[in-house]
Amino acid sequence: MPSEYPFDRSAARDGRFDGRFLVGVLSTGIYCLPSCPARAPRAENVRLVADEAEAQALGLRPCKRCRPDLFYRGESVDEALFDALAARVRAAPETFTDTAALARAAGVSASKLADLLRTHAHLSPAAWLRRERVRAACGRLLATDERVVDVGAAAGFESESAFHRQFLAVTRMTPGAYRALRGASVFMLQLPPHYRPHEILEYHARDPEGVCERADGRRLAKALDTPDGPAVLEMELERDVAWCRVHAGRRLGPEAMALLHAAALRMLGLCGDVATFEARAARDARMAALVAKRRGLRLPLSATGFDALCWAIVGQQINVRFATALRRELIELAGERVDGMRTHPTAERVASLDAGELTRRRYSRSKAEYLIGAAQAVAAGTLDAERLGEGSAVTAERRLMALGGVGTWTARYVLMRGAGFADCAPVGDVALAAALGRLHGRTERPAPREVEALMRPFTPHRSLATLHLWASLKDPT
Repeated sequence: MPSEYPFDRSAARDGRFDGRFLVGVLSTGIYCLPSCPARAPRAENVRLVADEAEAQALGLRPCKRCRPDLFYRGESVDEALFDALAARVRAAPETFTDTAALARAAGVSASKLADLLRTHAHLSPAAWLRRERVRAACGRLLATDERVVDVGAAAGFESESAFHRQFLAVTRMTPGAYRALRGASVFMLQLPPHYRPHEILEYHARDPEGVCERADGRRLAKALDTPDGPAVLEMELERDVAWCRVHAGRRLGPEAMALLHAAALRMLGLCGDVATFEARAARDARMAALVAKRRGLRLPLSATGFDALCWAIVGQQINVRFATALRRELIELAGERVDGMRTHPTAERVASLDAGELTRRRYSRSKAEYLIGAAQAVAAGTLDAERLGEGSAVTAERRLMALGGVGTWTARYVLMRGAGFADCAPVGDVALAAALGRLHGRTERPAPREVEALMRPFTPHRSLATLHLWASLKDPT
């Protein structure tokens, strides 16, 4: 490197100068971060500038390799890479025949692709591609009358048998049965082997006086708002199947039925992979002992992302009993009546509330303001609570934590219970800390930083591991 080069390039590789200045390369017409890994330009072609405005005034454009434009927007190169790949797959799923095609499209190696999708989607490349293909097929099945085999081909499946097998694994229905949701009021989900209904029902019955969910024996009912009006989704769990019946004032359209099908999958814990976690746990004595007592345990989600966001804010720093009572007050205040129950209120309804209405119902002023503020962000479109799970977990956590009153525990709880991400550790959770202390034979509860470290060995299954740890607190000592 010429001695007259304007800064120590080797020292800049670690990012220490990023944000302090930019490197303008006059010969190529670009500007870069000082840490850019591209080959060093000749010193006489380099101009150091203070910021993007100065670089653009020189007619320079941002480097496509180090992406200084993303850096100054607070975004990362990998987030942009993931978002761009997701957009390409969703626009033309049939062009991605396998994970190698994903890597080529992203311009990365297979190992880099695996890291990218594990970080941002909490899935392996194969699992993520399968999910995207099935979602594309779901849309076509409800929107068109194309033959099922043609729908599978258009979604990128290499054969009809692969389409049926993978579609069933994701939706718990055959493609034909899913298409029959159009105009249906009853549908059936096939339950996986070793399905455990008890913990699922127990989670949704945590408020025995609830007006939005009701559990009775092996039956679970949930009042939901749909594009065609309020409805009650009743789910009856048999040995191998779940019968789902819809009660509404009128027949619901395809969009509403797709929403209810998705809600059933979420509430019954049918969205995540259990087998991979259990196989991995079996190779570690401590993890095997934790999991063996609850083989088949699944993580139930809230029916909607907004429901999970509200619960997380309402439940901050109070016990479950009081949290369920406050949530019930919100539902009775702003939920819509349907078939003897009430729906969870929409973001628009919560956003229109006055904080005083909630404080008169035992909410603290700050909790009321945080809840209404979050609802206003969702209602305004600043935060899409229902599609967080389709994007990057990194982006989702950052957007959640930009809301007033949302910290690490709240954000990760929403990512886990609302967005369905598989690798979330709700650091700051008292019960999780207690369970980890017990697992490791500690007399004192570990601090949040220790919880983060102790949960790391469970990667990439920290959400399911959290559920097992919570459940372990009921085990005899």
